[in-house]
Amino acid sequence: MIEENLQRINKDLPPQTRLIAVSKTKPVEMLQEAYDAGQRLFGENKALEMRDKHEALPKDIEWHFIGHLQTNKVKYIAPFVRMIHSIDSLPLLQAVEKEAAKHGRCIDCLLQFHIATEETKFGLDLQEARRLLESAEYKAMQHVRICGVMGMATNTDDMGLVRREFATLHDIFGTLKRDFFSGSEAFSEISMGMSHDYRIAAEEGSTLVRVGSSIFGARDYGTPVNDV
Repeated sequence: MIEENLQRINKDLPPQTRLIAVSKTKPVEMLQEAYDAGQRLFGENKALEMRDKHEALPKDIEWHFIGHLQTNKVKYIAPFVRMIHSIDSLPLLQAVEKEAAKHGRCIDCLLQFHIATEETKFGLDLQEARRLLESAEYKAMQHVRICGVMGMATNTDDMGLVRREFATLHDIFGTLKRDFFSGSEAFSEISMGMSHDYRIAAEEGSTLVRVGSSIFGARDYGTPVNDV
């Protein structure tokens, strides 16, 4: 079923939108099945779980960290992570810079914005992002690269609201591109859309959709995870 699900979802996506298979809580056997079906982008939200899966699975997998990241956990993923979607503060970006430097890497990052009506979700607003990008600390960084924006829409059946929130994130991307990244080809990613709204996200300009349950089935919250 995993292969069939991947084929179905990819057929729904326009050429400019790539699929991240959100594999959090899923066993490596299921990830291997998706890999064997051709999937190479995987998303995790626990640093130690991602580290353990990276060690167990093929090394050409492109790992995307999509959850809230604590500064003291960056070290576990810095050697290999392809992109961190959830940069929501200058201290977190500084931690990524520090750990990336230790490994002689430049880590691609997305700025996470709070676009939902729910207060429980993390993320910057536009003014906070401006202050971060204008800071001397950010301008001195050499081992991180801001490649775009990420956001999570409200968990609702109101798809009109979801579409407006995605449009807001697209507008934020355009503003930052104009004001800070006009000369950067790398600043090109909009990460938005999950299992229940990825089609709308793609219509609103998403370049990366994060889909889990529609590929692997419902999350198993009872699975022990090597993380705190």
